[in-house]
Amino acid sequence: MKKAAIIGGTGYGAIELIRLIQMHEYIHLEKIISHSQHKKQLYSFYPHLTNFIDDPMEELEIDSLKEEVDIIFFATPAGVTKKLIPKLIDSSVQCIDLSGDLRISSREQYEHWYKGEAAPQVALDLAVYGMPELYKEQIKGARVISNPGCFPTSAILGLYPALEQKIIQPNPIIIDGKTGVSGAGRTPSAMTHFSETNDNLKAYKIGKHQHIPEIDQYLSTAVNEQVSSVFTTHLIPMTRGLVCTMYGQLTEGITTEGVVSLYKNYYESAPFVRIRPEGEFPVTKDVYGSNFCDIGFYADKRTNQLIIVSAIDNLVKGAAGQAIQNANIMNGWEEGHGLNSIPMYP
Repeated sequence: MKKAAIIGGTGYGAIELIRLIQMHEYIHLEKIISHSQHKKQLYSFYPHLTNFIDDPMEELEIDSLKEEVDIIFFATPAGVTKKLIPKLIDSSVQCIDLSGDLRISSREQYEHWYKGEAAPQVALDLAVYGMPELYKEQIKGARVISNPGCFPTSAILGLYPALEQKIIQPNPIIIDGKTGVSGAGRTPSAMTHFSETNDNLKAYKIGKHQHIPEIDQYLSTAVNEQVSSVFTTHLIPMTRGLVCTMYGQLTEGITTEGVVSLYKNYYESAPFVRIRPEGEFPVTKDVYGSNFCDIGFYADKRTNQLIIVSAIDNLVKGAAGQAIQNANIMNGWEEGHGLNSIPMYP
């Protein structure tokens, strides 16, 4: 049994981590850390946790924490983890960061897109990008994991095999992303206000989204050349769920059936990627509350485009579920332990 702590205990990512850890046989949630709400009961903010979480949240004491737990999940906004990871390098604690602090290998790129100072290079060098379908062997030996973002998870899983197998051109790649409101976090804003979101659809952060360099960085590794995607995000009036619809120019006359076969072979050992049969496309309800990524395809002969539709739950496969999946791999447990639940429907 491993003892775990969550830093940043009141956000949606943390709440989903708590739900998943509650079902995990090998992880015990020892501490919930909150800078702004320490000494308060978490169920006073989230009554659904009544009778599950009794201890009050605690203030962060990093030196004592690393002696008391085995795993730390950082469910914090960008800018927090990069200050804490260097203080844990000399310990044996496993660190899984759900923020974006360690995802971009270039400090200059991070500072351009995130508008803040990047993590120390020693922390970036130590971090492994936690996408199990692509980097499982590296994750096995890692002590610091940079958990992928929600949009990058959907987009990279959808595009990587097609790029690596050279059935589409690396440029241009177009990614149309749509997410539920929980992707914006719990802190209210004018953008997520009910009156602004309900019965509405809005594109946001056009050309400026912080997930652009993350997507481009890892798609570029598939082809060993720079991929510069056109990535546009949209906010839709639902709580959770995320879909990326992607377009790439075909390099050969492959059929939809051929693409489906290629992807089934590529993800044969990936328990949380489900490939749809020809003519079927995923929707958010298919993955709601689960760690699955469902992917469907259409090879359009008329336009010579491959259309890829990739759906995930932004809070599970796009955040907390993938973090648990990474913890399982790091500790030699079955990859799907605590995650093998049927998606919620309807």
